[in-house]
Amino acid sequence: MVISIGIFFAMYLIAMLTLGGGFLKAQQIFDLLNDNAALIIIACSLTVVMIGGGINISVGGVIGLTVMSCALFLNSNEIGNSFICILLTFLLALGIGLIFGVMEGFLVSYLEIQPFIVTLAGMFLARGLTTILSVNPVKVTHEGFLSLVKTKLKISWLGYIAQNGNLIPAKIEIGAIVAVAVVILMALMLRYIRLGRNIYALGGNRQSALMLGINVKRTCFSSYVVSGLLSGLAGFVFLMHKPAGNASVAMRSEMDAIAASIIGGTLLTGGVGNVVGSFFGAMILATIQKIIALSPLNASWWQEMANGAMLGFFIMLQSVVLSVRSKRRRNSSSENPKNKKGSRQSSEEPKKQTTAL
Repeated sequence: MVISIGIFFAMYLIAMLTLGGGFLKAQQIFDLLNDNAALIIIACSLTVVMIGGGINISVGGVIGLTVMSCALFLNSNEIGNSFICILLTFLLALGIGLIFGVMEGFLVSYLEIQPFIVTLAGMFLARGLTTILSVNPVKVTHEGFLSLVKTKLKISWLGYIAQNGNLIPAKIEIGAIVAVAVVILMALMLRYIRLGRNIYALGGNRQSALMLGINVKRTCFSSYVVSGLLSGLAGFVFLMHKPAGNASVAMRSEMDAIAASIIGGTLLTGGVGNVVGSFFGAMILATIQKIIALSPLNASWWQEMANGAMLGFFIMLQSVVLSVRSKRRRNSSSENPKNKKGSRQSSEEPKKQTTAL
């Protein structure tokens, strides 16, 4: 996590010195948050599951299904009260995520089916349902929701002076605030709540978790439920940023979320990870995208190559860290028997002296 934070600030500092422009303004940070709020949330979703030793590649499909369902619900809803309509839409988004989380969690934890196969089927199911709902793009026309989309928190003291002399305040969307809140809540849950500690124990060693009295199946099931709820929330946040749905919404976002989690320090083997690191992993990917967009190398394949190189670097770094840790454990385990033998000898010497006397 520390390395991810350092790389993010180093990249941003280099961009400020070389590209200047928007990187010299606080609004650039807020734009990264505004544009990638949904990615940050599903990165947290993947982190929770990966810490427990699982995987969930259906998050992108759940986002697409949630966006399409909520868009159609808003356009067809005849409820006069905008607040109630938006609240029902929010509950619909969470409900879709909860259904997928419960379904996949049950198959993985209680029926012990491989999580990759289960979530792959969930991804195909979500994408198929999205296409059934509507093949054509659906643009939200609900005035109350559109006014919510336009609502932004303005911070004047972080703004900048335009060429005409007017002060342009920094603006942050509600979805970005929700994403930051999710990171904080998930960090607290993993650190201080029993479920979070059980998820770490489950990913570290399943047999040891059983010996400690942890309900392994329930813990695994709960991690997928949390992941599903976060996926539904990410779909609602995505719709708040782009109030339109289509069959290709959030395509390949699950791969970006996995990459953000790994870059943030989450191990694919489980037991190690932090949502704060995943947050900075998502910000690193967003910064790479922004840098390439502003540079002469603005083709899409350069971004994919940069993401792949960054992901490969962190995978190799994780491999080195794991090999060093395993070597230390072997050395410590090989030294312990000698110490025990030495302590036994030292304890037997006084007995021999007393018998000799």
